[in-house]
Amino acid sequence: MNDWCGWPVVGEQTSWEDAQRILAEAELSDGLPMVPPTRRRLDAMVATESARETSRGQMPPMFGDISPAAVAYQCVLAGCRPAEMPVVLAAAEATLEPGFNLLGIATTTGTACVALCLHGPIARKLEVNAGTNCLGPGNRANASIGRALQLVIRNIGGARADIGDMATMGQPGKYTFCFAERNDGPFPTLPTRRGLGRDASALTVMGVSGTAEILPGDGEGATPEAILSPIATAMRAEIVMSGIARKNERGEQVVLLPLEMAEKIVRHDGWDLGRVQRHLFDEGQGVARAPDAIHVIVTGGAGYKMSYLPIWGGGSETITKPL
Repeated sequence: MNDWCGWPVVGEQTSWEDAQRILAEAELSDGLPMVPPTRRRLDAMVATESARETSRGQMPPMFGDISPAAVAYQCVLAGCRPAEMPVVLAAAEATLEPGFNLLGIATTTGTACVALCLHGPIARKLEVNAGTNCLGPGNRANASIGRALQLVIRNIGGARADIGDMATMGQPGKYTFCFAERNDGPFPTLPTRRGLGRDASALTVMGVSGTAEILPGDGEGATPEAILSPIATAMRAEIVMSGIARKNERGEQVVLLPLEMAEKIVRHDGWDLGRVQRHLFDEGQGVARAPDAIHVIVTGGAGYKMSYLPIWGGGSETITKPL
């Protein structure tokens, strides 16, 4: 057995049980079974990358070097396909943006984790789920890409429990949290709003404290106000619960709307994205720094259930990066 970036490479003939033991002893396990990192799998994962050992930055909290080779190793463990590795690498680089505050997210005693949203043709090419159960199980790409990013944070960044990761409770999103934005919604996509083009391939990383299910106030969403008012209420409540109320500044907000709800909103005259954002900002009484800092993302399957993704109260900016 030799190594790859200092981690064990297991032989093709190594039993599954022995491979799991080797990886656990190397402190690489997130607790779930891992794909054995054989030389064949590792070479295939990094085949299209040049400068494989070149650092793309140092990841907190322990400041390990992000390189294509190191990220490829985590992608193999997580069950990614080679075409997905550049996305994980780009997402890892995006978390290093100063405004994202990965150091805080990775080391807080709170429940923060990194959520990853893919946009545009790349999401469809990789078959990342933007439909039914998009935040849940059942889709290999969502599960593997999201898990690989979490393994990067754990194994390269060093955010291990009681070492770098000091979360009192944690949350399941620390295993994997990856979904896609729908391309058929009535609002401009998030990359479009950020000047990347109408059909740009892109990713967004978000430091979130979890998810909250929200229903329309009237049960069915007959009016935009009935759909949006409970969201504003949830945002106000989160500001109190997270301790942000003690701070003078406000940041961003993220809400996921199913297509059905988004289409109901725009059927009413004058209700475009800008009006949705203004309504949430006004009714929420300043839940974000500005109306356009409330990010409405259309995703998910049929139904009326919406999801609120509260940004971590310690402070984090969402980062969108073209692919």
